[in-house]
Amino acid sequence: MKRIYFLKTCSTNQRIVKELNTVGFELINIKEQNIDASTLDWLAKKVGSYEALFSKKSVKYKTLGLNEKQLSEQDFRKWILDEYTFLKRPFILNNDEVFIGNSKETVEAAKLSLNK
Repeated sequence: MKRIYFLKTCSTNQRIVKELNTVGFELINIKEQNIDASTLDWLAKKVGSYEALFSKKSVKYKTLGLNEKQLSEQDFRKWILDEYTFLKRPFILNNDEVFIGNSKETVEAAKLSLNK
């Protein structure tokens, strides 16, 4: 599977996608097409938890008071499926390799993987 989940309106996501060699990749704007349950479940198994896929930087995280609650793995799953802003992004799938987020280290590792 070669996919990049990103937010088209986010300048950081746009910059990262431009930096990457995305030939042969399916680019998915999560605002238009949120991640599906089966892909999310596969990813959670791959990275170890739904929480690892959850963006606590989302404005809605505080607005909805989620930062004041103890969320379970099923809560993280539900919120990611219900609201696209809770999926960390960009989210890059290069076959069996997964890269989550926009840190410099993550982007560099993704570049190396995509240019193999």
